[in-house]
Amino acid sequence: MNSNLKKRILFIINPISGSRNKRFIEKFIRKYINQDVFFFEIIFTQYAKHATIIAKEAAEKEYDAVIAIGGDGTINEIALGLVGSNTALGIIPNGSGNGLAHYLKIPLNIQKAVEIINNFNIIPIDTATINDNLFVSIAGLGFDALVANDFAKVRKRGFFSYFKIIIKNYFTYHRKTYIIYINNLKIIRKAMMITLANSNQFGYNTVIAPNAVINDGLLEICLINKVPILEAPMLSLLLFLRKIDVSKRIEIFRANELRILHNKNKTVHIDGDPKYLDRELRIKVNPHSQRVIVPEKTFFQLSSNLPTD
Repeated sequence: MNSNLKKRILFIINPISGSRNKRFIEKFIRKYINQDVFFFEIIFTQYAKHATIIAKEAAEKEYDAVIAIGGDGTINEIALGLVGSNTALGIIPNGSGNGLAHYLKIPLNIQKAVEIINNFNIIPIDTATINDNLFVSIAGLGFDALVANDFAKVRKRGFFSYFKIIIKNYFTYHRKTYIIYINNLKIIRKAMMITLANSNQFGYNTVIAPNAVINDGLLEICLINKVPILEAPMLSLLLFLRKIDVSKRIEIFRANELRILHNKNKTVHIDGDPKYLDRELRIKVNPHSQRVIVPEKTFFQLSSNLPTD
């Protein structure tokens, strides 16, 4: 194929996300990407938010796609540079929880993930903002944000580090009072945490919003109460079984826009990364604002009523 007719794609690798050797991943990309179809480049990020700058420049140059090699935080940084453009986002999962990749059914196997890039099936998905901070998959406050804040400080990533942080903080954490405005409805709740779900899970296949659909124009707002210790194993099991919504300890609303007022612990997490925001949180969905490369199976499941490329 004439090089001028090839699709131009850029791989952005976060060298500190996950635990796998990044040079090993680079070799797999070079080996398995279809060079008859794609002209590709590979760039390693050098500092925080570098991925956003690179992605924005690629979008301005009208690259066909930018591929994130990392976790949900890396995906967030790259999406921030691409949102609203015609440049698609691709994913090769290499983070800790890989929540969005699990949701979109993108395999952790590098070769299979590269093959999805080769097939180049694209759908539009929603993004959302919380006080103008973009998130693609999940945002949250309360206990959820506390765990994300502590997890960001540990050197050894992975599920067991995440689990230890949960156990360490769970017994001493007290519910907070939240005032929530959803669809002209004022709700006052004491909750352990509030999760704003565009996709369905935190990562590690822990599904907090089983019915969330990433391109339906709505968020699932999950209010989770603190459970007695004897109920905790059952609640954890329901997370992994994708049935947490049957629990009486969780309340779920759906909306495209809402406000949340809170007084304490103003840390929130945005796609797993902690951030300190104001007392009033303004959350809004941006429908079909990001183009994403997905497996064919996911492509048909999520976009049966959407225009396709």
